[in-house]
Amino acid sequence: MNWIQFPLLNSPDLIHGFSQRSSGNLESLNQEFEDSLSLLGIDYVQIAQAEQTHGNGVAVIDQPQIEKVLGVDALVTAVPGLALVVRVADCGPLFFYDPVKQVIAVAHSGRKGTEQNITAETLKVMRDQRGSRIEDIRVQLGPCIRPPHYEVPFAEEIGRQAKLMGVIHFEDCGLCTGSDLQRFYSYRLEKGKTGRMWGVLMMRERNH
Repeated sequence: MNWIQFPLLNSPDLIHGFSQRSSGNLESLNQEFEDSLSLLGIDYVQIAQAEQTHGNGVAVIDQPQIEKVLGVDALVTAVPGLALVVRVADCGPLFFYDPVKQVIAVAHSGRKGTEQNITAETLKVMRDQRGSRIEDIRVQLGPCIRPPHYEVPFAEEIGRQAKLMGVIHFEDCGLCTGSDLQRFYSYRLEKGKTGRMWGVLMMRERNH
């Protein structure tokens, strides 16, 4: 499992990656993900994932969890060494990083989540509960489905929503999951019989 990385998130304080399509079978994907985390320098016991209900709920967490965090599509933390994970196969994986306050978040924003503006909800939680200034936050959108493979240009809308909230540092990788099935899974093009890709974001633990 190979990891894509994004220039906006290149920082000595961060570990991040977005997994690509596996050459293995779907049944072994979870184990492969667990094994591949070590390539990033992350242990599986360090991760936390949201349930991802296609809503706009956001949870602030301060420790890893084996069970998914119920009822939310975004996670926020200020804890180094806690890896936040988002799962997608067409929906938009969003990564958030405030290098000033040292706060991170990930969010799952497909058509429904974008309609409910999970981007803004995540930014508000970072601001209101962790003291981030919106203009300091870097927001990265990873690979997702786009026209002409899907009629809703939600990637474009995510960028608009971020800028309306006052985000200055927004990057869209521009990659379409529907246009490259050698590289990505696509729930829509593969009619539901497909795997998942993972976005991972963690702040490094500092040596004292």
